[in-house]
Amino acid sequence: MSTVIEKKKSDYTEGSIIQSILKMGVPSMIGFLASHIYYMVDMYWLSHLPEGEMAVAAVTIYSNISWVFFSFNSLIGTGSVAIISRRYGEKNYEAAETAIKETFLMKWLTGMMLGLIGYLFIEKLVFIGGARGETLTLGIEYGRVIFLGMGFSYATYSVYTAMRGIANPNMAMSIMLGSTVLNLILDPLFIFGYLGFPKLGVVGAAVASVTSYTLTFLTGTVILYTGVTNVRLHLIGKIPMSIKTMYQIAKIGIPAWIGDMSYSGSRFIVMPMIAVFGNSVVASYGVGMQISAIGFSILVGIGLGLAALIGHNLGGHKKERAKKTANQAILLAIGIMSVLGVAVYFFGGSIMSLYFDSADTIGYGSALLKIFAIGFPFIGALIMIEQIYTGVGLNVPAMITNAGNAWLLQIPAIYILTQILNFNQDAVWWTMNFSTIIAVAALYMYFRRGQWLHVKV
Repeated sequence: MSTVIEKKKSDYTEGSIIQSILKMGVPSMIGFLASHIYYMVDMYWLSHLPEGEMAVAAVTIYSNISWVFFSFNSLIGTGSVAIISRRYGEKNYEAAETAIKETFLMKWLTGMMLGLIGYLFIEKLVFIGGARGETLTLGIEYGRVIFLGMGFSYATYSVYTAMRGIANPNMAMSIMLGSTVLNLILDPLFIFGYLGFPKLGVVGAAVASVTSYTLTFLTGTVILYTGVTNVRLHLIGKIPMSIKTMYQIAKIGIPAWIGDMSYSGSRFIVMPMIAVFGNSVVASYGVGMQISAIGFSILVGIGLGLAALIGHNLGGHKKERAKKTANQAILLAIGIMSVLGVAVYFFGGSIMSLYFDSADTIGYGSALLKIFAIGFPFIGALIMIEQIYTGVGLNVPAMITNAGNAWLLQIPAIYILTQILNFNQDAVWWTMNFSTIIAVAALYMYFRRGQWLHVKV
């Protein structure tokens, strides 16, 4: 008679808290940082096309449009983090499997539907976003390709979410690294036509991204079905998918979606106010945001691992450990962003010079980075608190914070300063900075009250 030895499941709810945070968060951090480095390299290649600053400006303007569409990702993704990690923490592995499959289905269908809408209205969207002339043409060409592949890009992020939720962060990291390497290889091939590939310019960057997303999603899905992860997917599981449980995932994510939609929508509104200052300012803003987002990517990566870890602790009825984990993660985030803020403040201009030859453009970008760097520690706290709430399944506080920050603090002030009082683009950066600091202070005071420890999902 043969004996079946069940694979031991990973459990990070015991032992050192900081080690648990790092074990769950560092793999995600490495993966997200690598993914973000791809975007920086993408901008680098685009800045060296004959179109130069116009190419970077076009992709920057489109990215603000894409951000609005990707906010729908939170509608499903945020709820899936809470459900998958909580079920895994409860050791209800069949329910975790079902939640993963439901997430994949919902993400792919939503992404395809939104991609079709975006494809049909791309010309109007890029025009409203502030693009004109050749910048408008480049933005349309780039956006059409990205919208066509949006179903796969949506679903790909859920591969990473699923693996972190079932305590396989290293595997999620490996797939993200593989996706980034593939992107880095394909980018110059499709943009410049190396090794016999078609020379597609700006469109080539989009083709490289869509190809990478598609192959990554297929690879991750196959891995989840092979049984090497802590939870294995089956074509027919013990617990069938249902509209009721899918609705539960979406319901948890509604506040996060509203918050993301509010913030991304505000960026869409603000972009034309920035575009009036010219392609050089838009291009420096695009690259400056990518440089700033190095720190954001590090913290989002750690935070996504943290969100799953919070879910595991609460699923295992370890509220005190969840509270200590959250507090230590916030301090860690502030420390990381403080160090990065100092580096960006002093060396941001040198990095800008890698992208642009124009002294004016480099100067615009350097000034932007100095202003943003001052607010880095506060953004670190904001990102980590948002991820803690994601792991709990309580997303209303972050929704209110993001909506208030965007629509009550930022947009009115930016409009008055730039459109009525005729301040230059630096007024936009200072407004973004101070409004975020105010929003973070309010969110942290609410977080300290501790209601999040008692949420049921």
